[in-house]
Amino acid sequence: MRPDVLFVELGSTAGLRAAEAELRDALERAGASVRRAAAAAPREVRTFALTDLGWARAARRAARRALHEERPRAVLYSTTTAALLWPQPGAIRFDALAATSRPGRHGVWQRPVERRRLEQAPLLVPQDPAWAEGTAAGARTPVVVVPIPVEPSGPPGPRDLAAVTYAANPAKKGLDRVLAAWAAVRRAGEELVVGGIAAGPPAPGVRYAGLLAPDAWRALVRRARVYVTAPRREDYGLAQLEALADGCRVVSTTAPGPYAALAVLRALEPGLVVTPDGLAGALRAALDAPQDDWGPRALEAVAPFRRAAVDRVVAEELLPALLAR
Repeated sequence: MRPDVLFVELGSTAGLRAAEAELRDALERAGASVRRAAAAAPREVRTFALTDLGWARAARRAARRALHEERPRAVLYSTTTAALLWPQPGAIRFDALAATSRPGRHGVWQRPVERRRLEQAPLLVPQDPAWAEGTAAGARTPVVVVPIPVEPSGPPGPRDLAAVTYAANPAKKGLDRVLAAWAAVRRAGEELVVGGIAAGPPAPGVRYAGLLAPDAWRALVRRARVYVTAPRREDYGLAQLEALADGCRVVSTTAPGPYAALAVLRALEPGLVVTPDGLAGALRAALDAPQDDWGPRALEAVAPFRRAAVDRVVAEELLPALLAR
């Protein structure tokens, strides 16, 4: 049977694989038949430009094989990288654009090709409205914004951890800023758990938890009073939204990038979104704040990102737009 949608998946990171699975499942819940074309991981190379080329070639091979076997009604590429060398135009799902995430020599070939693909795509599917406004496609290209869904990971329990942060990319996530703020305000007996890396600068009250499975990480977040982050650039802020869904206070610095979670954080409690100079004070205030009604308020704040809300967007907006092409 001819599939409704061919979904060309890159799957280059665990987070991307999870986001692709969420969108694929949402399309199927909306009644679409979805054929996957998953890129095989290329060999590791030293530069971003070559890394993106390897993944783009892998996505093209996967798409070509699938298109040779079937004639889908629509093609959806899971990232701009997956679409860079496309064998056939299709809708593009994306978070980070090479135009902003690959400056200078890192995006020497990706940026001009990406501009053409965004102009040629029949439909753009950004994860956040800020990306839609920043594309080069202009008003001619239809856009459907489809967030990554977030849900509570389990029942609330005792908040017996002071704070957590995620630092798989320590420089980008501003781990040095977080550790400096922690050192300035930590009290005896308080512990900061750092996820995503196995080791880092040793400091009193800091424990490195390594790269945890998603369930294990979310279990830590459910125990924490505060999730703290100080990114130098933020593409989406999924970890922050997940922390809110699990009833954890979130302290963040402002950051360039679309940072979808930032508007949610500001609306919920503006004092917890600060400049890097204000991080220590905001962290201490969050650690000392009573839990009171924070959990229900935080869950209400992420309502537009809940799975039911995203499913409505997919069923009522995305799927009709895909199949109308």
